Order: sequence, then C-alpha cells, then structure tokens
Amino acid sequence: MGTTQLTAAGIGAGNDVVVPSFGGAEVAQAVRQLGARPVFADIDAVTFCIDPDAVEAAITPDTAAVVPVHLFGHPADMAMLEEVGARTGIRVVAWEPLLRADAVDAVRRRQHAAYLGRRLSGVVAPDVEREAEHAVTRYVVRVPGNGRPDRDAFRRALRMRGIECEVPVRAPVHWTPEFRTAVRLPEAERAADECLALPMAASMTKKELQHVISACNGLGGLLRERAS
Repeated sequence: MGTTQLTAAGIGAGNDVVVPSFGGAEVAQAVRQLGARPVFADIDAVTFCIDPDAVEAAITPDTAAVVPVHLFGHPADMAMLEEVGARTGIRVVAWEPLLRADAVDAVRRRQHAAYLGRRLSGVVAPDVEREAEHAVTRYVVRVPGNGRPDRDAFRRALRMRGIECEVPVRAPVHWTPEFRTAVRLPEAERAADECLALPMAASMTKKELQHVISACNGLGGLLRERAS
C-alpha cells in the first residue's frame, strides 16, 4: 500500500499511528515517512495480528489512526478494531486488502494446514480449522523454548533434514535499532522468539507433508528429552 492510503486518510506530521510491532516494519516505515510517529501495540497470541485491546490502551490525544496488518493470511479483527475506532474517534486504515480464503489455492493450503495440525506434536500448530477466513499464506508454528531459545536450533535441524523453513519475523519492530523503545510487548516478543514458518504450498503432496510431520515430531521429542 505504501504511504498513499495513509495520506488519503489524513495521516501526517504530528500524528500518532498505532501499528503492530510483530510484522509491522513496513507500516512503521511508511508512517515515519509522513512525519507521523508509529506507536507499537501488542498482538493476539493466536492470530499474530494486532490486538484490539492493546490498540485501545495505546491511544493518546495525538492518535489519528490504527493500521492493522493481515498476517500470514490471517485477517486482523477488523470488526473489533472498527468498534475501537468508533468509540475513540480514530481511523482504521488496513495496510493491505484481505486475501480470499475461498480461492482455490487458499482452500488447498487450508486442507494441508488442517492435515498438519492434526498430526504435528513436535511444535505448537496454529488452529487453522477454527479460523474460517484464514488464507494460510504461511504456515507458522511455535517452537517453545523449554526455558531457552530452541527455535533457531530446531530450524537448523529441520533444514539439515531437507525441510525448507524460516523465521517469519526476526524481531518485533520496537526492538530494532531504528524504532527501539522501552515499551514491553510480551506477545510480540514471545512470537518473535518462538515462531517458525514451515513449508506451505497448494501443490504439496501427501508425501511432502508427511516428511514435514515426521521431521518435526522427531525433533520435538528430542528437545523435550534434553529439557527434562
């Protein structure tokens, strides 16, 4: 979207704009380009999208708008955000259009995600079956740290087994040098530490899905043994 729609919404110098810290780097950059100040809010632990309650808590007299991001194919809670906007008089400006969850590829990805979710035990899988509008552009699981950051070691071990996976968000924006603040956003910080994007394409075969399951479940068992 860039700055065009932000400008059209009247956002400019002197405004505060509430944005998600987890996955919100481009939004924060666009807000700053307009001379406005990004104010970072925490996310919902299940959807990874900005938390409407956190948005309301972050609003000040200088707040002009909130800019939610639909993350990993999951829609932000626009209904609740619009309610917050109506109560407080701030605009809700979506960063990008909502992807269609009923598109052919999205339906196929949802089927794959449901298959993985019923079988994965070595990681914490997203509850895609419960979220009817999830387009599953990325299949993001959590690798609990067992008291230490195991996620990166888990990623390396999966890649050694031929599983192409990556960390979807390396750091919440409020931790980056350009936007560092003293605010604590526990869910965004925990997600950045634990999240891992596993392979997810509409074209994946049952054999490829099973390979992901076997690798994750085997490694998850090893991590639990080492922690105990």
